[in-house]
Amino acid sequence: MSGHRVVVDDGEPGLVLTVLPGLGYTAEGPVLARPSAALRAAGWTVRSVVWGERPDFDVARRAYADVLRDGVAAAPDAVHLVLAKSLGTLALPVAVELGLPGAWLTPLLTTDRAPEVRAASVGLGASGVPALLVGGTADALWDGALAAASGVRVLEVDGGDHSLEVDGDPGLTAATLDAVTAAVVDLAGAAVAR
Repeated sequence: MSGHRVVVDDGEPGLVLTVLPGLGYTAEGPVLARPSAALRAAGWTVRSVVWGERPDFDVARRAYADVLRDGVAAAPDAVHLVLAKSLGTLALPVAVELGLPGAWLTPLLTTDRAPEVRAASVGLGASGVPALLVGGTADALWDGALAAASGVRVLEVDGGDHSLEVDGDPGLTAATLDAVTAAVVDLAGAAVAR
């Protein structure tokens, strides 16, 4: 048993957002929930992974790959977009393989437990797939230099931690949430325009 399920909030069948949460950061967390709500309001179908138990990296890697492949198989002619946070970024290589645009929030760029995420990020711009990398300078898993060299749009939060929050600055944290939401909406527009 994988310990996960996919919750679907139906919208337009031709516009599909798949939300892949982190280990302790669910799809209800603000940096996933706000962009999802904005796209839902624009008519997108939103598919969110919900874990019943905390997965390890191998379980998450397989589950997220299956969720993406199943989503494309169920709606092969739809515009697909991935919104992934932290552990959800384990799906980055599969998304590139499938040609799926994605917003990769706090990707696992520095851990030796996810070398495929780092490798896929290096060549992300060359893939031709619209993508966004978002991370904070106070997040030990973020590599700003690698992100900048990826060739895709990067949103780097000065002082942002792994939740993209800035300690002691709620105003900047709120502004970051607005900026992430706007960037994901822009990415969705680019995905539709492809």
